[in-house]
Parts: sequence; structure tokens; C-alpha cells
Amino acid sequence: MQTTVNGGSEGAKTKALTPQNSNWTPPACWYEPVISPKDLKERIETLEKDKPFLGLGSYGQIFADLYKLIYQTDKYDDYNMAKQDKGMFWGPVVNPARKDDPAAMSCDKLPFWVDDNTTPNIPLAVSPKILAEYAYDELPIPSTDFSMSPDGRQTVNLSTWIWADKARFKPVSVTASLPHTKLSATTTATPVSLKLEPGTGEANLHPASGECPINADGSIGSPYSDAKKNDSPPCGLTYLRASTKSGTYPLKATITWKISWKSSTGEGGDLPTGTYGKTTGVTVQEIQSINR
Repeated sequence: MQTTVNGGSEGAKTKALTPQNSNWTPPACWYEPVISPKDLKERIETLEKDKPFLGLGSYGQIFADLYKLIYQTDKYDDYNMAKQDKGMFWGPVVNPARKDDPAAMSCDKLPFWVDDNTTPNIPLAVSPKILAEYAYDELPIPSTDFSMSPDGRQTVNLSTWIWADKARFKPVSVTASLPHTKLSATTTATPVSLKLEPGTGEANLHPASGECPINADGSIGSPYSDAKKNDSPPCGLTYLRASTKSGTYPLKATITWKISWKSSTGEGGDLPTGTYGKTTGVTVQEIQSINR
């Protein structure tokens, strides 16, 4: 499988989105074209040359004999050599991002023949949707970084302004395509909002829902300036009690990404919304006079 990234922020690193639907994950494995008749025959013949070990015989020879029983039978007629360049043997492939997932062991069929431009009717055979779900794992989501004012220590009853620069969060897509077929699918992640969780119940959120929308230019909120000192931030919070006893409050900021896909066959739709968040320890102090 091949992937191509389109868009994304400069310096973005691939982050694993957390699907909001906890019962859904991208596929851990699937079946796709893996080897031609010629290459399969050459590999099995190479196994036959494996040397015996401690007088117990050649393990390569043992496996070669087993494979020859399958691929030199009437079913395939000499590894399907007569169909070279007219199809491929399909076999199991593990999603690199989920290689430790027990479900990665569920693709356990030996390579089987599939003619070109044909998709076998078996579970987990690669399809446009599986391509789209694989691309889900490859989306280069930027880390949830933002600016704050005041920067550093916060103050009780003083609004904390939170914002992100223009184009920090913008749509990004990944196209997954399958060699030897005409199949491809493009999965697109579009940022929707930033959710703030102050880490304490004694805080007011701005807006009250704690959901700051992503602006049309990819920015979030608005930078603080002295001219805005009497305004409420479009995105931010106000702590009502110092963090003396707990040391810091765990301020969590989570970006929600809406995910959609479209394939070369015209199929498409939505995949589970994903999130990626960051937690920052915030110290809140209480003072009598305030100077910004």
C-alpha cells in the first residue's frame, strides 16, 4: 500500500487520533496483492536450497515441500505462471501502526490468486473503505500547541486568553492507493473545535461550553492585547481559586477533527470523529493587584 500526504501544517508530525467511537479502530491487517507467480516460484525454489541443520534436515526444504503441494497442484498449475502479469497472489499485510494489536493475527490465509482489477469476496480483502481506514492512521495531525496570556503563572479572577496562529489547524488529507489495482481512497481530517478542560471545577470557561471554534483561516481565539484588557476572551478561561494545595491544575486542550473519505470508485462517507489533546500543568496564584 502506498500513501501520499496532501496539506498539513509545516513541521507537523503524525499523531495518532483517538476515535470518539471507542468501539472502532482502523484495521490491524488486511489482504492485498503481495507477490507475482514468478517471484513466488523463485522464493520457494530458494527455500529448497536451505542447508540441513544438525542432521535434522532442512527447515527450508520442509516448508518448500509444503508450499509446492499447494502451488504446484492442479489448482494453480505451476504457480499460475501462465497468468504472469494478469494478476497477483494476495496475502496478509499488517498495519505497521497496529502490529502489536492481537487483531493483526486474524489475517492468516496463505497467498491466494486474484485476477487483475478484481477484488476477492472475503473478509478483510482490501477495499476502498479499508484504504480509507488505513489512511486514518497516517494523517499528519499537528500537536495541540497554543499561546496563553498571561504566559506562565495564572492569576485568580484574571482571564486567561488562549489562541493559536493562523493556519495552525487546517484540513489535511492522505491518499492510500494499492499497486496493481486501480483502487485508491483519500481520507481528510478537518479541524472543528478546541475543547478546554481547566482541571478544576472552580473555573469559568470562555465560551461557557469550553468549545472554541476553529476560525476560517485556521486560527483559534484571538491574541491578547492591552486594548482588550476589559474584554472576555473568545477562547480562554478564568480560574477562581489558587492551585496552592494541588501545585498545578492539569489544563487539557483537545482538538476535534471531523473525518471524511472518498475513493476512486466514487464511494465515500464519514469515519469516526477523532481527537488529539495536550495537557499542561498550570500554576494559579492569588494576588491583590494585577499588572499585565
